[in-house]
Amino acid sequence: MNLANKLTIIRIFLVPVFIVFITLQFSYYGIIIATLIFIIASLTDKLDGYIARKRNQITHFGKFMDPLADKLLVTAALISLVELKSIPAWAAIIITAREFAVSGLRTLAADQGIVLAASWWGKIKTATQIVAILFMLIKQIIIEMPHLNLYFSKMPHFMNNLTIVATILIYLAVIITIISGIDYFVKNKTVINLEK
Repeated sequence: MNLANKLTIIRIFLVPVFIVFITLQFSYYGIIIATLIFIIASLTDKLDGYIARKRNQITHFGKFMDPLADKLLVTAALISLVELKSIPAWAAIIITAREFAVSGLRTLAADQGIVLAASWWGKIKTATQIVAILFMLIKQIIIEMPHLNLYFSKMPHFMNNLTIVATILIYLAVIITIISGIDYFVKNKTVINLEK
């Protein structure tokens, strides 16, 4: 197994660690550690793709597992943030539903011996989701840390602006997720047609 694929596997294993720290009450340190894990896992996504292209180590495993690792990380973060009441459940449901639908299409394609790589829209979608989640996690850190909460409570405009930006990013992530899902099915409609 090459280095790029190892990084993908590491990202998958970081998902349950992230869940433990974000959902269990380790005081406010839990959300800080969870955010750091999320950042590290997100960076491995960029790094494994870069390494695979630079070393010409693009594999069928990487094409299939890299997007799956992204989906696991994003879905885990979204569900956790719904639990923390940071984002609306409908946004998480739409994003997760798209991920399941595309995973189903990938499975169908794999059954036909076709490997579907991530599209340009899919990459934009993942980047937007990660940035939106990161903003929500930062907001949650400020809310949960007593000293930060006290400090930023004296700057209500900052918190209001952070909330507005985070909310806009979530809405943007939902819109791009829908567009990328439609684009994925339209471009790969032959996979569905082969089932007829």
